[in-house]
Amino acid sequence: MTYNNKVKRLFVLPLCLLMLTHLSVHAQDFQDNFEKYRIGGYGEVVANFKDYGINRFYGGSEGNSKTNHNTISIPRFVIAGDYKFTSKWVLGVEVEFEAGGTGIETELENTENGEYETELEKGGEVALEQFHLTRYILPEFNIRAGHMIVPVGLTNAHHEPINFFGTSRPEGETTILPSTWHETGIEFFGRFGKGLARFSYEAMIVTGLNANGFDRNSWVAGGKQGKFEVDNFTSPAYVARLNWASVPGLRLGASFYWCANTGKNCDKLTTYGSLGKLPVTIFTFDGQYVNKYVTARANFMQGHLGNADKLGARNGRLSNLSGYSRLTPIAKKAMSYSGEVGVNLQSIVGNEKFPVIYPFVHYGYYNPQEKAAGTNVMDDRCQVSMWTAGLNWKALPNLVVKADYTTRQIGTNKIFGSGKYNSENEFAIGIAFVDWFFKK
Repeated sequence: MTYNNKVKRLFVLPLCLLMLTHLSVHAQDFQDNFEKYRIGGYGEVVANFKDYGINRFYGGSEGNSKTNHNTISIPRFVIAGDYKFTSKWVLGVEVEFEAGGTGIETELENTENGEYETELEKGGEVALEQFHLTRYILPEFNIRAGHMIVPVGLTNAHHEPINFFGTSRPEGETTILPSTWHETGIEFFGRFGKGLARFSYEAMIVTGLNANGFDRNSWVAGGKQGKFEVDNFTSPAYVARLNWASVPGLRLGASFYWCANTGKNCDKLTTYGSLGKLPVTIFTFDGQYVNKYVTARANFMQGHLGNADKLGARNGRLSNLSGYSRLTPIAKKAMSYSGEVGVNLQSIVGNEKFPVIYPFVHYGYYNPQEKAAGTNVMDDRCQVSMWTAGLNWKALPNLVVKADYTTRQIGTNKIFGSGKYNSENEFAIGIAFVDWFFKK
């Protein structure tokens, strides 16, 4: 099949479906309840008090040094808005200011033998997290095109700060996967079924990951594109998510991601020409149960990278000016899983004047080097088993004050017990909100 025929197959049918304007129902049957527009957002402030150094991969055979240090940050502030051109055509936008914004620019200077040039004025990031146009057709089938959230895993699908108990997003998923993961492409979504067989789905064709950014510590998380003015779309990614929520309070989900050759999306087209394909496959399962007394969540993620040993050897020789970490070896398999449960003290006390406080506990395991490729040896310091316990006070329905204590055991997958290296312990406090400020 020729390249042009592939493009036609990917896009002509979806574009034709966009033109089927006679297949429509009232948008309010399956859209959020606003008439013309709405503007809102979410944000977080977090302070951390740590008893360990800044890099466990340096400092000798014991892992991270026992060096106290504290940090405070604004992990993200997001402005979001939706606008209805009509009840069937809706524009959605989200702009994220991460760590207070940025002043960085990277260019690939083809006039200088393809060298990287980077100017850094200030840390942080400003990102267009979402920018998409939605065509509502039927509850069972709708189309969205533009820049969208990739709903792989529990955190990406439900990334707002009131959707997890900790002061920081769950560490396993956000270490191994981009977070928040957003890509450009086209999406088909809807819901179907009756009774206990009611489902919602999302199916996407989006820009694929870039193998230049894969490394030892974060597996494929650094492979999200966006460094340059255009993204490479030579090897697109295919994403699917299915949710089941037929029982009150219970939501179960599964997601799948596949990119046939992430090497085709690299900065310089000749980087991986002799390595063969570099496919990435990811699947996840997650769930949440909420009633007046208890909120519980769990998720599992596993991913596979083809030809990881060859990729690691090549990434270790990327340009010093590329901006990529170049840390190797890269694993062929990465994994994370976690679970958390919180109890609503107000409901247990049975007094509405009592504050809404959730004591909670969270367990997580993750390893971006779960399994080696070829003769590579994985680094045990990437293997983390962690517990977090704390309190969430819902001062308002959409505003929460958080405090928690975390201990990480490094070099083990045991739920209880010590690891091979120094443990890492920290106390954190934070405040977060999410809300629509006004709508019409």
